[in-house]
Amino acid sequence: MTSRINIGRPASTSYYVPDPNGFGNSRPTTGYRAADPDSPLERIRAVAKQVEDAIEIYSQPLKPHLPTIGRFLIIVTFYEDALRIMTQWNDQLWYLQTHRHFYRGISHLFLLLNVITMLAASSAVIMKRYTEYAVIGLLSVVIIQGFGYGLMFDLTFFLRNLSVIGGLIMVLSETMINKKKSFAGIPSMSETDRKKYFLLAGRVLLIFLFLGFIIQGKWSIGRVFMSLFGLAACTMVAIGFKAKWSATFLVILLSVFNVFANNWWSVHSAHPQRDFLKYDFFQTLSIVGGLILLVNIGPGGLSVDEKKKTY
Repeated sequence: MTSRINIGRPASTSYYVPDPNGFGNSRPTTGYRAADPDSPLERIRAVAKQVEDAIEIYSQPLKPHLPTIGRFLIIVTFYEDALRIMTQWNDQLWYLQTHRHFYRGISHLFLLLNVITMLAASSAVIMKRYTEYAVIGLLSVVIIQGFGYGLMFDLTFFLRNLSVIGGLIMVLSETMINKKKSFAGIPSMSETDRKKYFLLAGRVLLIFLFLGFIIQGKWSIGRVFMSLFGLAACTMVAIGFKAKWSATFLVILLSVFNVFANNWWSVHSAHPQRDFLKYDFFQTLSIVGGLILLVNIGPGGLSVDEKKKTY
């Protein structure tokens, strides 16, 4: 009797019954809709993934050296500034006393303190000793020089120095991450939050250099395209979307621009424009160093990239 009952029964209980009204889905579903590989968005994602993989592969030999390279490029503008003050000591004194109305002793003290602070703090950053105090010292130099030379309210100078401050904050963020790794215990919540906010501030401030580039100079077709691509990459860095890829793009873009636009070595030593080009050149190197640190340590918790890992 049992064999008779089982004769007409299908082998599997999961079988497909067509919908007589035509309202059902004619294909079995897996619970989610597969992405269309031919859609433009999926193609862009595939290309972006290939670029990220290529960057990861080719940067492996340099990766152990990226923190040192980034730190050196960030502080090289302070070394150059200290050397320039020492080699142009009388000219600096004349400018401060004549145009900024510094008293004779105050102008000497102002320059001496700037040189000592820049040399000592920059060396401490390179050697990774007392980094927090060194960064505070360099930040104070940026602010004091802005007021001392009367350039704080010059828009281009202001934007450039915001980016330099962003690079110094990236040094501070990297120090926090290294300290986190050096302890066996889990860092407190306040340390974790502080690191995230410092990385966010560093990312946002780094892009102000490019904003300064956009608002100054003569416009051309090449400049328009460079500004559009650079602005898109700056936005991605600020919000932390594909941050390593966009920071790498900005490193390449700013390095090429720096060599061709701020070529101070091609200007005669007696030409007044030489010092301005040299100043811009080394400040741009400082911002490139901050972007290199961003490539090395990542965008941090307050970023689109990190949120995507969560969800």
